[in-house]
Amino acid sequence: MVAVALRGSRPLLTAEDSLDELARLAETAGLAVVGQAIQRLDHPYAATYIGPGKLEELKILLQDLGAGVVIFDDVLLPRQQRELEQSFGEEIRVIDRTALILDIFAQHAQTREGKLQVELAQLEYRLPRLTRMWTHLARQAGGRAGGASGGVGLRGPGETQLETDRREISRRISHIRNQLEAVRARRQRHRAKRQQTELKHVAIVGYTNAGKSTILNQLSGADVHTEDMLFATLDPTTRKVAMSGGREVLFTDTVGFIQKLPPEIVAAFRATLEEITEADMLLHVVDITHPNVAAQIDAVEDTLAELEVDHLPMVVALNKADLLDANLNPVPILDLQRPAVLVSAVTGQGIEGLLTAIEATMVLYLHPLHVLLPYKRGELVSLLHERGQVDEERHGADGIEIYGRLPGRLMSYFEPYEIKD
Repeated sequence: MVAVALRGSRPLLTAEDSLDELARLAETAGLAVVGQAIQRLDHPYAATYIGPGKLEELKILLQDLGAGVVIFDDVLLPRQQRELEQSFGEEIRVIDRTALILDIFAQHAQTREGKLQVELAQLEYRLPRLTRMWTHLARQAGGRAGGASGGVGLRGPGETQLETDRREISRRISHIRNQLEAVRARRQRHRAKRQQTELKHVAIVGYTNAGKSTILNQLSGADVHTEDMLFATLDPTTRKVAMSGGREVLFTDTVGFIQKLPPEIVAAFRATLEEITEADMLLHVVDITHPNVAAQIDAVEDTLAELEVDHLPMVVALNKADLLDANLNPVPILDLQRPAVLVSAVTGQGIEGLLTAIEATMVLYLHPLHVLLPYKRGELVSLLHERGQVDEERHGADGIEIYGRLPGRLMSYFEPYEIKD
């Protein structure tokens, strides 16, 4: 594994900590890590990312360790990857952090949608890296190539294999995008149906391996796949949860975030990430035992800001409390601007308190409402009880007068009956 630490920069994780995370990613992908190298530079080298001296040092290390793969902790430009492959030789495979994450996603995608999203991200990543990657790409596919006799209108240099491959990949990308648009439309219809049920929707977000799926299992009694590895689950799962006050709420487990999340992944997983953008509020699951917990929180918040959902109400679940020790491993002091609850998704510790905090946060973000509803509009009375908060209810000759609170998007149903105080 190779990392470059840029002087004067302030990354979320140090180069050493980032390589530790990269090692976990490599292990998740089935690779055995045998060594690592860090170079401190003012800026990466344009041709090879690392300096010539470090490059020669790595060649010797690769021979001594018998390694077959070199993983760089940042995104390599196509030119840099080609130069490094030529320097290390044909037997050594050079990949970067993005390629590694995409490989893990390919291993873990289960549903048709997940597999399409991963394939799209992989193809978009590979397309600019086709040039000169293999010698066969210079072969001619037209003219007299392959024994063709040529003829009028067919002579000439023909089309390079590179151009053929590019066109095929571009065609496949277009096909997958069309399929994902159909998936996106279907998901929007499902969301519309969910909204018609007037159940509130909470999206579970967090750093990969923070315990999001385990939290969902504990809240709902679901059987979502969980494993102690990065990106164990990719496909979103929605379950209905009965809150402490009796109201039912939908919770959706989403793909985990990570620092340096490749843009190809964010783009490809747009349909999945829309589950977050359409949520009423967020449940941010944090691994409170992780040594870089503060940096992981920052990475998640940065991604939420990218998705433009950082304005949504949020509760933080400080997970894995069962692994804390009051003396050896106390709760770290975090500068959290949101309500937070210490929980254990494994043992159930703090789960009731977490549900209470979620309900209280929901109520805080409801809009005040004072209406006089005719008796014939019983469905609106039910809607207010199910989706909002009823503070006072009076039955009179003209109808039911209600003081309460309601989500903003439902206010329009009540406008004709609103009393202006």
